[in-house]
Amino acid sequence: MHSTYATTATTLELPFKRPFDWTRLIAFIGGRASAGVESVEGGVYRRAIEWRGDDGIVEVRPHERKHRLIVTVQGDAARHADELAAPLSRMFDVHADPHAISQCLSRDPMLAPLVEAAPGLRVPGAWSGFELVVRTIVGQQVSVKGASTIMGRIVQRAGRRIDGHAHEGTAWRFPTPSELAAADLEKIGMPGKRIETVQRFAHAVATGALPIDTPGADPEHVKCELLAMPGIGPWTVGYVAMRALRDPDAWPDADLVLMQAIAGREPSLMKPAQRRAYTERWRPWRAYAAMHLWNGVAAETGLARGG
Repeated sequence: MHSTYATTATTLELPFKRPFDWTRLIAFIGGRASAGVESVEGGVYRRAIEWRGDDGIVEVRPHERKHRLIVTVQGDAARHADELAAPLSRMFDVHADPHAISQCLSRDPMLAPLVEAAPGLRVPGAWSGFELVVRTIVGQQVSVKGASTIMGRIVQRAGRRIDGHAHEGTAWRFPTPSELAAADLEKIGMPGKRIETVQRFAHAVATGALPIDTPGADPEHVKCELLAMPGIGPWTVGYVAMRALRDPDAWPDADLVLMQAIAGREPSLMKPAQRRAYTERWRPWRAYAAMHLWNGVAAETGLARGG
């Protein structure tokens, strides 16, 4: 399919409520981006997309003065620009009410300094729930950087290069569920059991058994189906609920970085059960609490941690 990117471009504006921490939002997404499919460069998010059979590139950046994100859609997909506003609004969490969230979380002395240090922190979403789950499975027990390397290999092994595409960082289409289910993932740098989990998941999405990206699908059903799969545990489901299912109260249970962050800030919480009970006070915004804690650890260590 040949590109018409140079000739077709449409612009959208996505308004948000201030404060809006764009810098941390795209740093999180960029650190976990699927190499070749999406990139973050110079404060701009960019990715290759396919919408109703048309290829394109999406670029997202904040407006310098207005309280909105500016989205540019290039290529044949530009003809569907109006339909793209909803998934992009979800991905960049523009509908969040930062005042309500910070009012709730600031009541807790553990989170108050973190909220003050990063007002307007958002929960980063994902363009594709399918892609995010694959990335999350790949990321089990490996570093953020290691997971990105393997994702790049998966893209090149099972994805499709877009013809006539100018931007190397987004020149690939992420494999469809059926392409990934059928791909040869031998010697890709992942344990065999994890390859099985990725392909079992891809097959379930391809056959419609797991409606991860189906509009109107019941998130509770998706969570139960995911949890029932061998190789997918409560942490993965909580993380996917945060970023793909957009549950503002999702909590990635037993996340080691979060547990250490809680214990480090409140040493009296010795046991995991005590730490878990403590998180109840952050309802209904536990996903934002997780982001603040991960952000706090990243600020202290200089490392991308969490997810």
